[in-house]
Amino acid sequence: MGREDISACQGLKARIAQALKEESAGPADDIRLSTLRLIDVAVRDRDVCARGRGEREGCPDADVQRVLQTMVAQREASAREHEEEGRIADAIRERDEIAIIEAFLPQPLSGKALEIAVNQVVEDLGASKLKDLGRCVTALKERYPGQIEAASAGKAVRTALSRTA
Repeated sequence: MGREDISACQGLKARIAQALKEESAGPADDIRLSTLRLIDVAVRDRDVCARGRGEREGCPDADVQRVLQTMVAQREASAREHEEEGRIADAIRERDEIAIIEAFLPQPLSGKALEIAVNQVVEDLGASKLKDLGRCVTALKERYPGQIEAASAGKAVRTALSRTA
């Protein structure tokens, strides 16, 4: 699987297309190739819908991220069902597909990176009270789309605000 060295500067659709092209050109990993094809079809479907609404560029990366997140959620549910039914091989395949899909999603901020981001937002907004919590979390979600988990961000903002009070 170690081919996720595709440039983070590229748009998400371009990264997916590049990965599919590379996988199709080389010796095929059946699970990876079929998963990339499924991703490509889902993204193209969203592009067609977006163009039908008049968006000339197709769907934005935020929509592609939502498609990928939905695909991950579907496979997690399927994997659980397969495990409950004793179909372990099918559950393993679903989890392999999840890993391939997640490689295209931004990694959530955590630990020191989350703390730095929170401190920056608190400082930029001049937040000092607990009533500023929602505003700070909203700003974090805007600055780091797809990388902020509300629960962990809320805890980190509370901690930062308690230090400033």
